[in-house]
Amino acid sequence: MNLGAGLDGLVLKEHDVPAILPSEVLVRVHAVSLNFRELMILVDGKYPLPVKPDVIAVSDGAGEIVAVGSNVTRAKVGDRVTASIFPRWIDGAFSLEFAAQLGGSLDGMLTEYAALSEDAIIPIPEHLCYLEAATLPCAGVTAWNALTGGKRLQAGEVVLTLGSGGVSLFAVQFAKLFGARVIATTSNNTKAARLSSLGADDVVNYQSVPDWAAEVRRLTMGLGVDRVVEVGGGPTMSQSFAALSSGGEVALVGNVGGGALTTDLSTLAPAATVRRVAVGSRVQFLSMARAISANRMRPVIDRVFSFEEAPFAFAYYAEQKNFGKVVIRVSS
Repeated sequence: MNLGAGLDGLVLKEHDVPAILPSEVLVRVHAVSLNFRELMILVDGKYPLPVKPDVIAVSDGAGEIVAVGSNVTRAKVGDRVTASIFPRWIDGAFSLEFAAQLGGSLDGMLTEYAALSEDAIIPIPEHLCYLEAATLPCAGVTAWNALTGGKRLQAGEVVLTLGSGGVSLFAVQFAKLFGARVIATTSNNTKAARLSSLGADDVVNYQSVPDWAAEVRRLTMGLGVDRVVEVGGGPTMSQSFAALSSGGEVALVGNVGGGALTTDLSTLAPAATVRRVAVGSRVQFLSMARAISANRMRPVIDRVFSFEEAPFAFAYYAEQKNFGKVVIRVSS
C-alpha cells in the first residue's frame, strides 16, 4: 500500500516469513480491522504522520505468537495478542519520538505473519475471539483515552457521543462501564435503536433535529454534558461546544466530517477545555483491556471479510455505512 494510491493501490504480494530481532515476537495474524486512518492513507493521501513506501497495510490486528526473540521476557509461544499502534509509546503524553506506527512508518498487520516489538504486544482478554480482539487497538484505545486521558470520567456524569463509528460505539460502551449517562446522536431510527441496545440513555436523530445541541441541552435540564467525544470535526464542533457544560471537556478525536476546525474557542462554556486525542499509550491499552475483561464487554462487529476479499472490505468500509467494525479474517 502506498500513500494516496487509492483502492487500486492494495496489491497482494508474497514475502518471506519475517525474521525477528532478539526483542521481537513473530505473530501469526488471525484477523485485522479497518479504521478511518486507512482511508486517510490510501484514498486521501493526507495522513499527518510518515508512511513508508509499499507499507503492509492496517494498524489493527490480533493473532498468536509462534516465535519469540532471545531477549523477550513478557511473552511466550502460544500467547494470544494484539498490538499497540505506537510501539514506542509506553506511557505519558504523546510526542513525535513515539510516532513510529504500525501500518504507517512500520509495516502493519494485513499479512499472515508479523514481527512485532515486545513493547507493542498486549494480551487479548480471554473471552474475546481474534475477530473481536482485532477491533481494539485504534478505535477502542482512542475511545478509552477520550474518556480517561484528561479529567477522568465519574459515575453520574453525562457523555455525548456523535454518530455510530467505531470510536463512538466504544465510547458508549465504556461510558456505561463508568456509570455515566450517555446521550448519542445518529442519522436514523434504526441506528438509534441499536445505540440504545448498547446502553445509550438518550438518542437524538440529527436529521430530524438539526439543532441537536439544543435538544441535548433540553435533555440535561439546560446544564449541558460533561464530556463530548467529538469525531466529526469542522461540521459538528460548534454544536458540540454549545452542548458542553461549564467545566466540561471536548475530546477531539478526528475530523471524519472534513472541513476546517474553525470553531471560535471563545464560544466554549466557562472553564471548559478541548483536548486532542491520538489513540493512546501501551499503559492505556492495558487499562482498557482489564476493564473489558472485568466486564466481559464485547466489541460491535458489522461484517467480516476473508483475506482474499480485503479490497472489497476496504471498498465497503469507504462507503461509511457500517454499524460496528469491519474485520478481515486473515487465517482461521
